[in-house]
Amino acid sequence: MEAYRNNINTFCSSFVFFGLLVLFMSTMPITDAKVHYHDFVVQATPVKRLCKTRSTITVNGMYPGPTLEVNNGDTLVVNVVNRARYNVTIHWHGVRQIRTGWSDGPEFVTQCPIRPGGSYTYRFTIQGQEGTLWWHAHSSWLRATVYGALIIRPKEGDSYPFAKPKRETALLLGEWWNADPIAVVRQATRTGAAPNVSDAYTINGQPGDLYNCSSKDTIIVPVDSGETNLLRVVNSALNQELFFKVANHKLTVVGADASYVKPFTTSVLMLGPGQTTDVLITADQPPARYYIAARAYASAQGAPFDNTTTTAILEYKSAPCPAKGATIKPLMPTMPAFNDTATATSFTTSFRSPRQVPVPTNIDHNLFFTVGLGLKNCPPGASRSSCQGPNGTRFTASMNNVSFVLPSNFSLLQAHQQGIPGVFTRDFPANPPVKFDYTGNVSRALWQPVPGTKLYPLKYGETVQVVLQGTSIFTAENHPIHLHGYDFYIIAEGFGNFNPSTDTAKFNLVDPPLRNTASVPVGGWTVIRFVADNPGVWLMHCHLDVHIGWGLATAFLVENGVGELQTLEAPPADLPLC
Repeated sequence: MEAYRNNINTFCSSFVFFGLLVLFMSTMPITDAKVHYHDFVVQATPVKRLCKTRSTITVNGMYPGPTLEVNNGDTLVVNVVNRARYNVTIHWHGVRQIRTGWSDGPEFVTQCPIRPGGSYTYRFTIQGQEGTLWWHAHSSWLRATVYGALIIRPKEGDSYPFAKPKRETALLLGEWWNADPIAVVRQATRTGAAPNVSDAYTINGQPGDLYNCSSKDTIIVPVDSGETNLLRVVNSALNQELFFKVANHKLTVVGADASYVKPFTTSVLMLGPGQTTDVLITADQPPARYYIAARAYASAQGAPFDNTTTTAILEYKSAPCPAKGATIKPLMPTMPAFNDTATATSFTTSFRSPRQVPVPTNIDHNLFFTVGLGLKNCPPGASRSSCQGPNGTRFTASMNNVSFVLPSNFSLLQAHQQGIPGVFTRDFPANPPVKFDYTGNVSRALWQPVPGTKLYPLKYGETVQVVLQGTSIFTAENHPIHLHGYDFYIIAEGFGNFNPSTDTAKFNLVDPPLRNTASVPVGGWTVIRFVADNPGVWLMHCHLDVHIGWGLATAFLVENGVGELQTLEAPPADLPLC
């Protein structure tokens, strides 16, 4: 159920040319924002996939959860009631949360979790964002099934920067485990080994024709010949980057992460978890049925992954019907190889902003963060069963050799706002503590990061550049890095070790894309820039959930500026207690 609260502007005019006035008022766009109210009930629901039924954590009994549709400038008020047996929070992925950090959602970062039987109301306004975002649980592995689309259209009276599509379809790519995902990650935590990979990928919660017991529920996307539609593609998968294709059809990319981009045409998308891509697709092929398919881009050499393919069907309404009892299989796209880094790179480097943008140039904080995995030795006295990683170790991960540890008694934002000591420190290193050949053969002495809850402090309005340098500690891998509370410009990416003497020449300071999640290429680096104009504590982490659980994260602490508009709002009265 959704209620709207409208504030309609009044017009002051004379009575001269009354007929023209009536005509003017009838064509005047209504640009006032609305307030959208939603109730989210987090609950266990029986869900059947791959021939098996299991109790699944959902929102309002839906998997995936509800799609929220708003306009730029609207406000969302979402009351979340937790009737599940696990703690939960909801993160509004990519929403800037200007001064409303208490509604961002990551567990123990901006709030304590909503306990079973508890509730919390998220309140925030969409400011200057249009396109596709999404929401998901940000507590343990609950987001495996607790997620949904957040569609942001232009303000009423405004239009898309492209011809209005005939229809729009959100396609959320996900992962499905036959086991309870919470049990999967808890087993991995106990053993120190990598968690079991998923049993299927999904499109809008359905695995598709290539899996057992799945064909009758395959998602159908209907089209009319000649029409152009908008597909809003979201990678909601927990731990896997994905290639995406539609058989025999080209895709024109027009947006990503709720920002418009300079349109470009491609036959394949590659999305890391957390990323969204808006594409136009024209039904210009012979009327038939065509598979929409997604499968893994797995860049970590030798690491196990789910090597299956999920499908939906693009179905022309005028496609011939098969004879009774006969079946006509849809046409299948030729998918890239699972390790096709060249195709992934060609896609990620094609993004540009539609016009020149105000990239920060005078940098106050020039940061260099290593991003990668590690192994830690089995603690003295620990059992073998708790150290089942390679050679009797436990998996870990870090940024700048710090493996991030969440607090448990306070959220970081609460501790900062109330001045509670001992919860975190402000000394996250601006550079790696030891310089080394990041993408070469790394000494085992560098494989063991130090656990800590270290934040990097910023003053309001300071400009920041971060070089995100992938490492080959244990293995090199593509990492989708997400920054909460901000969009940032991706000004360059490349392979090998970042070299400031030569690689700065590659910086795009004219029309780089604006994103909230960046792919750090396997064995390579990415450079981002942003202005610290949103006070609060903002998590930066790998969006492969297995990696954030191992500690591949940090957080920026952005101080208040001057005056109310540069100050974090007061915490709401119903903020959950730890």
